[in-house]
Amino acid sequence: MAVIPVDLAGRSYEVRIGTGLLANLAAECGTLLRKPKVPVVTDGNVAGHWRGTVELALAGAGHEAVWHVVAPGEGAKSWDGLRALTDWMLDEGVERGDHVIALGGGVIGDLTGFACAILKRGCGFIQIPTTLLAQVDSSVGGKTAINTPAGKNLIGAFHQPGLVLADLDTLSTLPDREMRAGYAEIIKYGILGDREFFDWLADNGQAVLDRDPVALEHAVARSVAAKARIVAEDERETKGRRALLNLGHTFGHALEAETGFSERLLHGEAVALGMALAARFSALAGKISNEDAERVARAIADAGLPSKLSDLGLTCNGRQLTDHMLHDKKMDAGELPFILLRGIGDAYVDRNVILNIVATFLDEQLGT
Repeated sequence: MAVIPVDLAGRSYEVRIGTGLLANLAAECGTLLRKPKVPVVTDGNVAGHWRGTVELALAGAGHEAVWHVVAPGEGAKSWDGLRALTDWMLDEGVERGDHVIALGGGVIGDLTGFACAILKRGCGFIQIPTTLLAQVDSSVGGKTAINTPAGKNLIGAFHQPGLVLADLDTLSTLPDREMRAGYAEIIKYGILGDREFFDWLADNGQAVLDRDPVALEHAVARSVAAKARIVAEDERETKGRRALLNLGHTFGHALEAETGFSERLLHGEAVALGMALAARFSALAGKISNEDAERVARAIADAGLPSKLSDLGLTCNGRQLTDHMLHDKKMDAGELPFILLRGIGDAYVDRNVILNIVATFLDEQLGT
């Protein structure tokens, strides 16, 4: 098992990565579970696979799991979903010193974390991410949120978990498409700041996607360690350092919005394509060589992820995509920072990108 500390002043916690963590849940959580009843939030798919394991693990230590099960998908991250969850938590008598378990992917972690951030002005929660994307990204760092008609993750709070348990066993039930979507966030860490890791993935990426336990643990642990370092330096994304984690996201969120935040384009797929676009736009700006830009795109394509905008079959134009970007929560005083590349492993924040140029670039990428 790998143990990665997330060092924050007075609120440090561990991310534990390995197998068998869910089956040993009560021991892993220890004193964080202080009452006989343990509230668990999950979705219907995850409950179908892991509810029995959780109940058995908790019962063996004298605990009883009480469940709030939501419908799978982004629809749960809504005002209605938040209201239903907080009402349930209040009915269950959740107190400020308690910890609610978030068992699931990024939707469950975001929803549960935000509910815990606002319930009685803040109670604890434990992240148990069951998707590769959540294990290497959304479960670490304390970003919690719900969606609104205006956009994704626009209502939320920074609220750190008390513990993260990334049980690699849970990935055994993950569809291959979801594995690839999670892999996009893994390769992101190599592209933005670790060329050695990018090169390692070139040789071992298929083993990660095939769920080889040694390769998978190494990739998840290295990704989490990279994010933990950045979060420790810039917890609330005020210094620019944490903004680097948004590589691919400005383009990606616009693509998600254009496709209706639907199954047509998963978040990880959007980020993957967004990174390819960021690399190509960096080359257009003369910041990175065309060879390196295409190497980034090829690594994404080799993982079975989208790397060409024209392949999506969108009917929009570049201006419509940049209009989506204007709703990005990273907008600051009318300025939208872009994460671009000076090279593989060398990302930077560019606050001087002109959206008209981006729109023209996207028209070319769309083939319009």
